[in-house]
Amino acid sequence: MTDREVSVVLPAYNEAETIEGTVDVTLEALGAFLPSGSFEVLIAEDGCTDRTPEIASRMAGEDDRVRHFHSDERLGRGGALERAFEASDGEVLVYFDTDLATDMAHLEALVESIRSEGYDVATGSRRIPGKRQEREPERGIASTGYNALVRTVLRSSLHDHQCGFKAFGRDALFELLEGVEDDHWFWDTEVLVRAQRAGYAVKEFPVDWAPKGDTTVDLVRDVLGMGSQVARLWWQLSVRPRIDRRTTTAAGTALIVLALALMTLYLDPTEVLAAIRGADPAALAVAAAVYIASWPLRGLRYRDILSELGYRERVGFLTGTIFVSQTGNLVVPARGGDAIRAYIVKARRGIPYPSGFASLAIERVFDLLIIAALAGATLVGLALGGVDVAALQTAEAGGDVGESGRTAVLVAGGVGAAAIGAMALIAATARSDRNLVRGALTRVSDDSYVEYVAAILERFVADVQTVAEDRRAFAVVGLSSLVIWGIDILTAIVVFAAFGVSVPTTLLVAVGFFAVAVGNLAKVLPLSPGGIGLYEGAFTLIVVALTPIAWPTALATAVVDHALKNAVTVAGGVASMLRLNVSLATAVEESREAGEAREAESDPAVRE
Repeated sequence: MTDREVSVVLPAYNEAETIEGTVDVTLEALGAFLPSGSFEVLIAEDGCTDRTPEIASRMAGEDDRVRHFHSDERLGRGGALERAFEASDGEVLVYFDTDLATDMAHLEALVESIRSEGYDVATGSRRIPGKRQEREPERGIASTGYNALVRTVLRSSLHDHQCGFKAFGRDALFELLEGVEDDHWFWDTEVLVRAQRAGYAVKEFPVDWAPKGDTTVDLVRDVLGMGSQVARLWWQLSVRPRIDRRTTTAAGTALIVLALALMTLYLDPTEVLAAIRGADPAALAVAAAVYIASWPLRGLRYRDILSELGYRERVGFLTGTIFVSQTGNLVVPARGGDAIRAYIVKARRGIPYPSGFASLAIERVFDLLIIAALAGATLVGLALGGVDVAALQTAEAGGDVGESGRTAVLVAGGVGAAAIGAMALIAATARSDRNLVRGALTRVSDDSYVEYVAAILERFVADVQTVAEDRRAFAVVGLSSLVIWGIDILTAIVVFAAFGVSVPTTLLVAVGFFAVAVGNLAKVLPLSPGGIGLYEGAFTLIVVALTPIAWPTALATAVVDHALKNAVTVAGGVASMLRLNVSLATAVEESREAGEAREAESDPAVRE
């Protein structure tokens, strides 16, 4: 042990021009109010590429009050601070930015807040009401919005979370760091918010501050980084502690009720009931059985995709997970139910989020590619068979249904073209050695957070490309997708039979293929929950245009077909929630150790 009471850490990245002057000013300021030998300055040099390491080493060799901690790789500001704090001797731990934007006349007040006033955490503030600061407009607006977001979402009482001028009691800081996950720019905010939630004494006091250097908004750090971390911390502190089996069951039940309610919002329930009364119940039961048969195949396909990414899971678990996520897609806008699936496989099986979302992307691209191919091939077949496909442009399907149908057909064409383009792009980039992700990010940001975000996105892209460049995997997943959607289309044809329509079987099958394919392409865009409305419109318009079936019967078939499929999905979702016991809190706890072990493998701080 030493007699040093106060340890000041200076996080430094490429500060060759200023680091020596900053250390000198810091030592002088500390010496003005602290006894000689009671303080130290630690330079947390974070993967610098200039002369900062040489200067820091020389200063440490010349003055025993100065210590230098070097890292070959970028740890991020939070990571560099934690590493230096762990090696420090003081009971009062301080850090401030090396540009000395905060007036050093406030250093004594900062230190004494912890040393003699009894606070656990102290932070300078540029935003306390009534205290005006000279700030660049762009950064000022971003900072105002960010702090307002943190105060509202994370229920913080502080006004400035990112001021680089903070002090901590040693014991308090290391207790807080046990829960802190961010190693980058959000580190400051997370420490302050967790300190308030844990009941530590936190002091915020106004400081004089003048901007120095580049203070413009950084897209990667400020939007992708900070925004996602606010959401993550809100979930951990405000949502997860309140979730148990009872609340999960209640939420699942509410999800189902809401899904059914939204179905009645987009479709007239009396029309649905009338359509069902006109159909053969036995044929509808057969249609439901046919559709149910596709779900284990969905589980098998998802198992094959995950297997290519290095994760082997049981088909039953994966099928249930898909049921839950697809039920969520009936309610949550913008296919938010997909995030539920990524969460479940992460929480229950330790599959990282990038790989979870990549597996979903692979599945979606194959779905769209197969559906687009089926729609295109069927359309060509109908034209060659003498069917007047040009009638699609002039067909009348009755009021809003016809308008919805025309919109849906246009949407379907765009989605199909995008799917083919996406697969071509994935295949092309899979054969390229260029690091397109990191290159694109570095063009919009030079912040250390780029490394963090780029690593996540690169893993996502690499996982998608793994399947795209493997011919066997491509064929297996493509074939299973073809079978799955063939069953989906067969279900609609059986529903047609339930209404006793008198149309040649060949024409009915061909039009059924085309109508279901286009309807599913149309509902990809999140214009309504579960695509309700667009699917029925496209289906009805195509059937009316290409067959002698009247539009009320075509609409009734579309309504019953879609309602039957959604009902199977909802029922499977309920059963899967109960069987899997999808309690978010429990799932997170079960996967914590496995998740941390996986993430530690890619953490440069651990490897260091």
